[in-house]
Amino acid sequence: MTFAPMPGAAPLPRMVLAQARMETRLILRNGEQLLLAVVIPLIVLVGGISAAKHFDLTFSHSPVDTLTPGILALAVMSTSFTSLAIATGFERRYGVLKRLGSSPLPRSGLLAGKIGALLVVEVLQFVVIGGAAALLGWSPAVSFAGLLGALACTLLGTAAFASLGLFVAGALRAEATLAAANLVYLLLMAGGAVVFPATSYGPAAGVLSLLPSGALGAGMRTAFLDAGFPVVPLLVLAGWTAVGTALTARTFTWE
Repeated sequence: MTFAPMPGAAPLPRMVLAQARMETRLILRNGEQLLLAVVIPLIVLVGGISAAKHFDLTFSHSPVDTLTPGILALAVMSTSFTSLAIATGFERRYGVLKRLGSSPLPRSGLLAGKIGALLVVEVLQFVVIGGAAALLGWSPAVSFAGLLGALACTLLGTAAFASLGLFVAGALRAEATLAAANLVYLLLMAGGAVVFPATSYGPAAGVLSLLPSGALGAGMRTAFLDAGFPVVPLLVLAGWTAVGTALTARTFTWE
């Protein structure tokens, strides 16, 4: 038996898991984050269904079937872009990232922890929003290709918006990040073809389909409305992921 000390860092998977748990708790304990992640998507879902009934809006499917995939896409966008950008911006301002940079946790581990927390929160969002939509009569088209497409859209959508969110957080001051992230979120929610199909916007449909919001919304609708695999939207999201990652790698600073 030896009582010699054995100092050293924990294995990387354990550090990433601990970081992901901490990031998840921070998101779930923050009222503003929960507002963006759950409350606003639910309000948009219920409001959109009510508006469709009152204003006699016509879709190729029922209003709840048409709107729910877009609401799920909106939930992914709110968590992986707006919430991540705001949280990271203030972490930079208060020196949290600088101190984490001097810890045994490498930058890749910090990024993996943040992504893990985003995915956990998105699973909870899908359970809550999908459950509420089911109570309102949501009947998605289920197929292996559709489920695989929805999973791919969620992962690539998360990657695309997270890279753009980190770019904003790394390039702007915290207050400017807060304003810009909320403004972009509102603009994309209202006119980014994420909740409603791009065809609802008339001549702008082609341009909106190339936005990450339009591609994510279209991909989710293809998966849950047509039970298909959304190849083109996934290619668009992959392109935005590459652009966002390149911009973040060139501009992001830890303090």
